[in-house]
Amino acid sequence: MRLFLLPISTRRALIYGQPLAKQVSEKLSYTDKVTLKVAETWSKWEEAEKGWKKSLVTWGNTVQQRIPYEEWGLKSVPPLNERRRMEETTQGKKIDLLFPSNAIKSDKVIPAMRKLATERQDLHRKRMWWSFIIAPLTAPVALIPVIPNIPFFYLAYRGWSHWRALRGSKHLQFLLEKDLLNPIPSPDIEHVYERAVATLDGKADLEKKSSSTGSIEEIENKDEKILLNLSDGKELAKLLHAPELAVEVERAVTQISKKLNQEHALVEEGKELESSKPKSKETK
Repeated sequence: MRLFLLPISTRRALIYGQPLAKQVSEKLSYTDKVTLKVAETWSKWEEAEKGWKKSLVTWGNTVQQRIPYEEWGLKSVPPLNERRRMEETTQGKKIDLLFPSNAIKSDKVIPAMRKLATERQDLHRKRMWWSFIIAPLTAPVALIPVIPNIPFFYLAYRGWSHWRALRGSKHLQFLLEKDLLNPIPSPDIEHVYERAVATLDGKADLEKKSSSTGSIEEIENKDEKILLNLSDGKELAKLLHAPELAVEVERAVTQISKKLNQEHALVEEGKELESSKPKSKETK
């Protein structure tokens, strides 16, 4: 496995774990087999032209896009089982963590990783148990003929998704505690960020752009801005030979852009309300 730390905005980043070719060819676990079977079934349902299968797939894809990008990122990191724990500890070989040094300072990479690994653990744990506890209560829906128990499958999926994200976050935490991460600035990733960083830094000439600490600090001190476009996901996926990364970046860019637009709208609304208030008369 190798990891990518990709700043999506000047204050938020995506973590993505890419399995190596050797790991992909290893014997699949029971969970991976079930996941693969579900994915195959879902793909077949997507081919349906109409009916409940088509409606379910359309609704399901919409729901998946609403799942936080942070959760998807943690799910890309494989669960830490006892075998993997022993191998990573005894072998002592560090896992490469690629990042763009022109978008995030080297000394902030590990703190950023620690935040991504730990800040959502309680949330995933609580929602995982909530989904698994509520799922059996939807059993009466199964009595309806023809139509499957959609609420049950949804809650079961969300419970599994939170479980997988929690296990991924625990794996990252383990790697950090054992000092098994090897941060490496990636020229390929930096190339994708050159345009955005140069624009935010007020420099039009990309050739003069460098990864100097001063430039990054200037960017970090400004208001939060998006660093990547939707099209950058495909470019990163191609450069890094990680096809799945395109969807993850696109999802993160879409979600963060929406949040920033909402925050900006609230700020503007607050300014309008403030300006519309009658000014108090000055007293002598």
